[in-house]
Amino acid sequence: MDGAAMVTQCGIPPGKSFTYEYEVNQAGTFWLHGHYHHQNADGLRTPLIVHDRKQHLYKYDGEYVFAFEDWYKESFAERLALTIDPKKSFPPESPAPNALINGVDGNATKPISFKPKRTYRIRLINMSAAVWFKFALPGHQMRVIEADGKYSVPLEVDGVTLGPGQRFSVLVSALDSASINYQYLVEVFASFFPRIPGESPKYYTGIVEYNKDASLDIVDTISILEAIPEDKSFSGYTDVELSSADRQPAFPVDRSIDLVLGGAFFKNNIPRDIVNNITYAEPHIPTLYSALSLGSLAVDKDLYGIQSNTIVLKHNESIELVVYNPIRIPHPMHLHGHVFQLIEYGPVDPRMVLSENREGFSNQTAPIVRASEYPMERDTVVIPTMQYVKLRFRADNPGVWLFHCHMDIHFGMGMAMTFVEAPDVLQDTMVIPDSMTQMCVEQGIPTTGNAAGNPGTDLSGLPPMPSIVHF
Repeated sequence: MDGAAMVTQCGIPPGKSFTYEYEVNQAGTFWLHGHYHHQNADGLRTPLIVHDRKQHLYKYDGEYVFAFEDWYKESFAERLALTIDPKKSFPPESPAPNALINGVDGNATKPISFKPKRTYRIRLINMSAAVWFKFALPGHQMRVIEADGKYSVPLEVDGVTLGPGQRFSVLVSALDSASINYQYLVEVFASFFPRIPGESPKYYTGIVEYNKDASLDIVDTISILEAIPEDKSFSGYTDVELSSADRQPAFPVDRSIDLVLGGAFFKNNIPRDIVNNITYAEPHIPTLYSALSLGSLAVDKDLYGIQSNTIVLKHNESIELVVYNPIRIPHPMHLHGHVFQLIEYGPVDPRMVLSENREGFSNQTAPIVRASEYPMERDTVVIPTMQYVKLRFRADNPGVWLFHCHMDIHFGMGMAMTFVEAPDVLQDTMVIPDSMTQMCVEQGIPTTGNAAGNPGTDLSGLPPMPSIVHF
């Protein structure tokens, strides 16, 4: 029921419906979005808030949700076509998007109401397809208590920066007096958009209302937001410096996997994105259905198709991913089916950096920053430019899970891979509902066999892996 098209299911056919059923066992701040041809980027997305069944770990008197979105004049398909057009310059010149907050123009949001001496939880969700958001509430104490559905030990901050797909909750202490109203501040930016006054970055403000008749404390929006770093989650801290409220020590490592993010030009000078020199493409059959129908062959990663970029995991082994980003653009990497422990940030080896990417960058400026005794867990991490991040998780959730960049343009260009987790356990414990199989049948999509939809090892019908012409 993960919803990723051609990974765990076929897409819902046009004009039809499907009911997803979940066992909800994790409270926190989440969001729903389309996972077929990047419908998320065109607006098929919404927050999903799961409350604790009993008492929240942290007490508060009320809460507000801030769902941040980017909005473009062009559709995602138009922007992707422009990006990979070999006749156009790469990367293409594209205007920075506008921002929506809770579905409306960022400067048209309704005030949020505070009462003196109370505590409020503010849930921040970056549902954008390509941009980062900053949030600040001047004059108030903010404490981070959650990242991506996992509670943290409270950390006091001046502001928060969210990459695409990321979520945070902060507790805000209301002031003692209702004599003045205040502003909350939002910035939308991306390091790859040129700085153009009034265009990029863009700034938005809203009102924290204590008393509708009170005066408004006007602040210097730009200077406050510019003081919040772009390349860290908080002023003075990175997310790896949060501590998990679960007090789970770092997992031991049974298996370490290196993943190198990048970009390359393929035949006809078409640019694509890559993980370990492979650009992702959908198989002819949902990968989960292959894992369930291949029997003992399901442990053979090649049968899922080379462009599904599959790694097969054993049940309950502890995995460390070392994700390297030796290029100029940060990448928000999201893992389906798991949260991972944030273990370490550090600089990439200079030998990994192509000569054209070295100009203007000092590799040694990135320090090594390690986790606390109880590493923070989350499901989306920004891999900074010219840095690596170490992540750990236990393969205790048999299934088929994507790991992909949450910038939809990069995902659409192939920055994704697949974990097939414990296929032997899957075959003993999981049965695909008839309603899911029927969605494939109605669209002429196979439901058994390898990536080509064939039995056994016959992969005929799959396109060959495109060759990299140059980086």
